[in-house]
Amino acid sequence: MAYNAFDLTGKVALVTGGNGGIGLGMADAIAQAGGDVCIWGTNDTKNAAAVEQLKAHGTRVSSLNCNVTDEAEVKDCFAETLSQYGRVDGCFANAGVSSGKKSFLDIDDAEWQRVLSVNLDGVFYTFQAATKHMVERAKNGDLGGRLVGTASLAAISGAARNEHYAATKGGVISMIRALAVEFARYDITANAILPGWIETAMTENAMNWQKFSDAVKPRIPAGRWGKPEDFGGTAVYIMSGASSYHTGDTFLIDGGYFLF
Repeated sequence: MAYNAFDLTGKVALVTGGNGGIGLGMADAIAQAGGDVCIWGTNDTKNAAAVEQLKAHGTRVSSLNCNVTDEAEVKDCFAETLSQYGRVDGCFANAGVSSGKKSFLDIDDAEWQRVLSVNLDGVFYTFQAATKHMVERAKNGDLGGRLVGTASLAAISGAARNEHYAATKGGVISMIRALAVEFARYDITANAILPGWIETAMTENAMNWQKFSDAVKPRIPAGRWGKPEDFGGTAVYIMSGASSYHTGDTFLIDGGYFLF
């Protein structure tokens, strides 16, 4: 009998920030594996383009305009997601923002709060809505669920001029580990993904800066920047039955950067 644990037919994934970059890379792979996908983003044009891309794989796909920093909006959008799909099997809290690379001495409260509100508050609101749904399902005999947080290599390596971003991503890892312990009894797993230097709109300016590229790229053993599609296999694995006993982990997707 063929091993088909990676077939996601009948499973539903919610991906915040799923209209571009890493989020879209994960959503696209999930759809290719047969999963239905709801993406949340704040840019309607990008949302529509992402939905058109994902529809090519023949599964159910939709988007919602959701500001994850607003708890009420997250609750409403999660309820709408359930209305459309009936369930959420995997919740990818991927929406995030970076900063202007100011010195730690120059980061003001407004910038500190902006980064924390998206990268940490938004993850909390999203995971809380998803976990309540998954626990309720489990208590009715339908066990299982996947919580996936997009952190960053900055959480575990020195990130000069990015202390607020690093703090939020470290917080995501800690939250993930706590969730893994608390909700394992319901067959809910929780794992974090730690990207290295990936080609996205967020990193475009840095990667186009020759001085930065000359200093950083040689430190990547794989010899290239990462791409959003490099996250697809990990997303499918985590969503699948193959990962049912794999929880509380951090997946480094960095081309070996952290090892060098």
